Amino acid sequence: MAENPQAYAEPELTTAVQLCGADGRMNPDAVGWSRRPVHACNLPDSLQRKKKWNYWAVTSNDLFFSATIADIERLQLGGAYIFERRTKRHIDKAVVRSPGSIIIPETVSGDMVIEHPAMRVALTDEGTGTRIRVAAADFGGMPLEADILIQRPTGHETLNVVIPWTPTQFQFTSKQNTLPASGFIQLGDERFELAQPAFGCLDYGRGVWPEHTIWNWGSASGIQNGTTVGLNLGGKWTDGTGMNENGVCIDGRLTKISEDLVFEYDRTAMMKPWRVRTVVSDRIDLTFEPEYERASESGRRDSYFTTASQMFGCYSGYIAPDDGPTIQVSDLFGWIEEHEARW
Repeated sequence: MAENPQAYAEPELTTAVQLCGADGRMNPDAVGWSRRPVHACNLPDSLQRKKKWNYWAVTSNDLFFSATIADIERLQLGGAYIFERRTKRHIDKAVVRSPGSIIIPETVSGDMVIEHPAMRVALTDEGTGTRIRVAAADFGGMPLEADILIQRPTGHETLNVVIPWTPTQFQFTSKQNTLPASGFIQLGDERFELAQPAFGCLDYGRGVWPEHTIWNWGSASGIQNGTTVGLNLGGKWTDGTGMNENGVCIDGRLTKISEDLVFEYDRTAMMKPWRVRTVVSDRIDLTFEPEYERASESGRRDSYFTTASQMFGCYSGYIAPDDGPTIQVSDLFGWIEEHEARW
């Protein structure tokens, strides 16, 4: 639970800004949020513990597919995983390259490709969207080919924010949900065409992190009574910074939630229902019913490690956007997670 959860004033940015100043530290003018990406993430080599990633999640009512390219300084990696809701089948694969093998762009637009004998992951800018291509000869014992196009409708608003821990530890994140998705995933002899409606969600991150961090993140995109609803819910990692990553996107328009969220769940029984709510206002009150837990752990507790529980399931409850009435949410497929890392 957030310590002393509160609401606060977050500045909205509307013009282009550099994430770092000439001294190599966080630019104070970069702290804020925007409805479209305006930050250039010019992280200098002098800053240690830099983290850079593009994580794409694609959901339909039938499945979840993810593709990632990341640079955590000590290594660069590419990965993909799929979760099929009907059968509860989950397959996960990642490959690692040495530092400096791939170029990481400073802005949300730009191409990222990781080549490895075991898998290729390509995230390429198509002008009006992003194309995700993944190929692997052995993906859970079967060949994988995925080709998915994520569209960015004109005027679609996204959540972009700088989280300022200190002048030398900070994170820019761009969370982009409810982006229309189309394409296919070929897994062995099975071909999954993305059943409509299907949506892409981008988690774009560039920053310098504390050595030890724990966070919650929840997200979903879908249609509710004819309205396109996107959720981005965050907690723990932003506590005490005066900024957060909380917002809802309704028919392509963003409502920024400038207050902390409380995540209530049982760490000893992650498959029990979760609750996420605002406590200063009455803007968000959601229950998440897990269907499947994707648990992962790597490294050692006395050194570098990551441990995560990502839950797939459905949200129900209500959200209150800036404009219009309160929206009732029912069986909205998405995910929620707890992630801890010493990195």
